[in-house]
Amino acid sequence: MEGAGASRRAGAAGRLGEPGAIRPITRSPWLGVGGSGRHSPPAAKPGRSGIIENGPGATPGDEFAEEAAAPPPGEERLSRPLPGAVRQQVVEVAAELIGVLPIEDVPVPLRRFARFERRKRAKLAGQHIAAVLEKDDGFRRRVAEPLRETQADLVEAVEGGDVPPAADPVRVAVLAYLLRPEGWTELVEAAREELERSATASEEEHAARRVAALKDELAAARTARSAEVDRLRAELRESKAEVAELRRKLHEARTRYRAAEERAGAAAREAERELAAARESTAASEKELRKLRARAAQAEAAAEAAKRAAREGRNVDDVRLRMLLDTLQDAAQGVRRELALPSTIGRPADAVGGLEPDRQAHRALPGRALSDSDPQLLDRLLTLPRVHLIVDGYNVTKTGYGELPLADQRSRLLSGLGGLAAQTRAEVTCVFDGAELDAPVAIAAPRGVRVLFSRPGQTADELIGELVRAEPPGRSVVVVSSDREVADAARRASARPCPSTLLLRRLGRA
Repeated sequence: MEGAGASRRAGAAGRLGEPGAIRPITRSPWLGVGGSGRHSPPAAKPGRSGIIENGPGATPGDEFAEEAAAPPPGEERLSRPLPGAVRQQVVEVAAELIGVLPIEDVPVPLRRFARFERRKRAKLAGQHIAAVLEKDDGFRRRVAEPLRETQADLVEAVEGGDVPPAADPVRVAVLAYLLRPEGWTELVEAAREELERSATASEEEHAARRVAALKDELAAARTARSAEVDRLRAELRESKAEVAELRRKLHEARTRYRAAEERAGAAAREAERELAAARESTAASEKELRKLRARAAQAEAAAEAAKRAAREGRNVDDVRLRMLLDTLQDAAQGVRRELALPSTIGRPADAVGGLEPDRQAHRALPGRALSDSDPQLLDRLLTLPRVHLIVDGYNVTKTGYGELPLADQRSRLLSGLGGLAAQTRAEVTCVFDGAELDAPVAIAAPRGVRVLFSRPGQTADELIGELVRAEPPGRSVVVVSSDREVADAARRASARPCPSTLLLRRLGRA
């Protein structure tokens, strides 16, 4: 059994180099690579006894690796890398073959590229394919096998060392690199030299074309420059003539300007003299006019003052006389009621003897002095005849209900004062500070209540003082305010002050 196995392996090894051992592969654009044939049987590995054998689990890749690891002595090697064009075509042939081989026949380092598209495979796996081709002789021979059929004549010429002079040096170098015949490195170097000569010739031809083009451009530039110089010279002559004409016109314009400037200066000086005379005349007229206006204003003010003084004096005297008479009348009636005087001098019943009731206590009550905190003070003051009650509005409202808006404070206080005036028939005047208002307000004052706001620049305290001083001597005046200055001023004017708390308590009781 061992002899039969060895003979089969030896026969397979002998068929490795035969062209018919590999099935045809689909043709490439110029190399004709194609098909899906398998590798030829791998080269046999001699055992210790010199018999070719395959160990257990050996694979074709392992055999190719061993072949690559042990190159025959004296094998030719390149001193420089492959030319770029040769390397590119070798990689493309190998990349096309990888795409059609079964995955198990592809070298392990290249299996991950087998599923790539051919162009993408050649681009991305080129470095890996070149490395495997350099190291793995078996894979390199497998890549060369399809070329034996597609380019048999050129392959035979390369292997025989008789390369046609007209053959493409790049194709010859590709076949030489893959087949490795004797002297293959010389073919690769010859292709390199040919490529370098072609590149040099192409560069020289490109340089010659470039020099010719530059010469043409230089000639065109010289022609254009000459035409441009002629054009510029003609423009320069025209510009000089235009400048001369402009200078002449400028000189004439300057002459006219100087003459006009002199005329304008003379006119301006004349106008200034006339203006100065007019200003002096106007100033004198305005001065005289101001004097006349001042005299007229003084006369009008004196006449108005005289009229107002006569009218106010007459009105004030009349009002004071009327108030005094009313006060005396009310006082007389009050005294009559207080003393219980008879309406007639004598009556029949007055002669009847008897005991009369004691009226001493009753007469002493009105005359009893009351303190400012006594709740009966305001009621007693409101019983005086023809009494005038003057109320410091905001002092009362801010004492009792200052948390309300000013409009609500005024409405609440005036409503209470209206009821108080109706009950006591006293004259009631409520004064508010006009500085608390942004604009004048319209207030519907209750019947019997007079509402006044202080004028701009005047306080409510000053307005209260004017009201007190306007009353005739002898009339009862009550000022309701918790402000000490207002109370002191009321006392000095012979008026009776009263705290705001008493008015608030009286209004709350009502």
